Amino acid sequence: MDGEIYQILDFQHVKPGKGGAFVRTRLKKVKSGNVFEKTFRSGEKFDPCFLEKRPFQFLFRIGTDLTLMDLESYEQVSVPSEDIGDSAKFLKDECEVQALTADGNVLGYECPNFMELAITEAEPGVKGNSASGGVMKGAVVETGAAVQVPMHIEEGDVVRIDTRNGAYIERVSKG
Repeated sequence: MDGEIYQILDFQHVKPGKGGAFVRTRLKKVKSGNVFEKTFRSGEKFDPCFLEKRPFQFLFRIGTDLTLMDLESYEQVSVPSEDIGDSAKFLKDECEVQALTADGNVLGYECPNFMELAITEAEPGVKGNSASGGVMKGAVVETGAAVQVPMHIEEGDVVRIDTRNGAYIERVSKG
């Protein structure tokens, strides 16, 4: 639509009592990730776009750039971390990333939704704070990203983090 590629996140077909039917949608611009709502008249048509996912492997960071290797051609590419988004700060070596491509052009990248990462730094838990439940403290994971974890988490523990929002999910193993 308008020379851009969009992903339909949600749609609702509406048939009002008077007038023609229409479709209310929530669209996401694939390149920028912007989400917005748009209404279309019933019968409006668009060219289909076929997205292909290609596997890449995260190799290492140089400053704010990430070096990825195409697992099909073994070609290495340098990608600014902004192109991957906030989840880039949770990537560790040899992690697989999916590149979204259309007509041979990379439109964006998808990181795994969950990562298991070791805690390298954790604020000490203050005795008595955990009784009320839900109390969080700051910590740093092995990739250098800052996260909020429960008071019982210590350095060396391995935790599962949701890379989409940086939220602590659970402790996987004790350090």
